[in-house]
Amino acid sequence: MKHKGTQLIETPRLILRMAQMTDAEPMFRNWASDPEVTKFLTWPTYQSIDSAYTILDIWIKEYEKLDFYQWMIELKEIGEPIGSISVVHHRDDIAEAEIGYCIGQSWWHKGIMTEALTAVMRFLFTEVGMNRIEAKHDINNPHSGGVMKKCGMKYEGTSRASDRNNQGICDIAQYAILREEWE
Repeated sequence: MKHKGTQLIETPRLILRMAQMTDAEPMFRNWASDPEVTKFLTWPTYQSIDSAYTILDIWIKEYEKLDFYQWMIELKEIGEPIGSISVVHHRDDIAEAEIGYCIGQSWWHKGIMTEALTAVMRFLFTEVGMNRIEAKHDINNPHSGGVMKKCGMKYEGTSRASDRNNQGICDIAQYAILREEWE
């Protein structure tokens, strides 16, 4: 594996890029302050823009690390971020990355997250050398699993009462794809 850090990735509709402090307002407005978006996430709904500034400051400092992968999902059409996608955990010993993502309600069911996840998977397999990419979702949020399936991930099972999110303790469905399956 060769970690490269968060690199610019472009797709037909999206620019996946590093976060900037100027992203605080659209981040707060477009997704982080919406309880429907954060319903199944592990971080709380933002009550003020200050929370956006705090996390952006952390991410910007982390960009110095070559094994830190955190992208803002910028929709070219409007020129501002509408969500984020990241490697939430990785294991170098088995070349595995776990992906997490969220996107504002206004952009649900339009194939945008599928486009973003596909691009990130391509980057991690071809540029970084990952062998396995996985993602998980609360079983009460099947649309997230739909994105994983559309990207070629296979369902591997459900772990009962194995995680906690803003709804409490939850069952988690896990999906993954190996590089050989992706190729």
